[in-house]
Amino acid sequence: MPRTTLRTTPPRPVDIAAHFPELAPLARTAVRLHPRAGAPATTDSSIGGPLWWPAGEPWPTCPEHGGPRLLGIAPEDVRLRRRIVARAWRRPREEGTDLLSADERATIDRIGESALISQDGPLPMVPVAQLYAGDVPGLPRPDGADLLQLLWCPFDHDEDHLPRTEVRWRTAADITDPLDAAPQPSVIGNADYLPDPCVLHPETVTEYPAPHELAKELAERVEAWEDAHDVAYQYDLSVAPGCKVGGHAPWSFSDPFPMACPACGSGVRPLLTIDGSEWDGGSESWRPSEDADYTGLHFLGPAESTQLTIGRGYSLQLYVCAAAYDHPHVQNMQ
Repeated sequence: MPRTTLRTTPPRPVDIAAHFPELAPLARTAVRLHPRAGAPATTDSSIGGPLWWPAGEPWPTCPEHGGPRLLGIAPEDVRLRRRIVARAWRRPREEGTDLLSADERATIDRIGESALISQDGPLPMVPVAQLYAGDVPGLPRPDGADLLQLLWCPFDHDEDHLPRTEVRWRTAADITDPLDAAPQPSVIGNADYLPDPCVLHPETVTEYPAPHELAKELAERVEAWEDAHDVAYQYDLSVAPGCKVGGHAPWSFSDPFPMACPACGSGVRPLLTIDGSEWDGGSESWRPSEDADYTGLHFLGPAESTQLTIGRGYSLQLYVCAAAYDHPHVQNMQ
């Protein structure tokens, strides 16, 4: 069922298109997903939740990783370590004392040793996102499809040090015999690739291109304008942070480069951004109004609900072919 948004992005500090009318035609709609820790069902849109999956369809596995033995960490140990650390940080303690109790330290040390764990056969991919069109306004999708699912391998892949991703489009009503329980990997290679289950509170916002994508003359005028105003175009006015659908590419540490469909060479467009944080010190103006009173540690707060980290705190973007949804998607890290 469509979910009433419980997270509201504050109005942008400035209507930038009123100052630079040439930005108006570059505006795009994005849907911020606002994931928050919860217990989603297979019939819910979610990050890290269970998928509405046909019982007769094989579960995706990674062709590059499989048993019988992989060096890594058990998923249940990842979640145990998260609970221990979060509980410890929330406890009052005197300065100079250990964050962890002796028993907690012993458990963390055991988990950190990370022995070879048996993986019986191919490595099942991990559910990352499930989006129903009824929950996400304007969800890009093939004709007739109303459900988008994303899975990935919980190991880095050498070519780009990112997880290998699998995208599925479905018509939810066609699934009359859903899978009771999905296969789980016995071991994962990167603890940051195991999302915590989150319910979503989709919200539509307007975005403008990152400054990296603006024409040079316009970018220079925007930069000069910033110097006279207490606002930053890149962090306050252009691309929304966090998990989202559509919008503009969040170029950050690299300049934009051409991306094309590997099957036909057509252009690609942003589909989905997976980000472990909904705001940070630079993008705090995007912090939802409902979270304005949170004063605790950032990594324990609502901005970090998914527990996902790409690279060293970046985000993963998926792009789809502008000509055909069934062509391979493209991924990038920013």
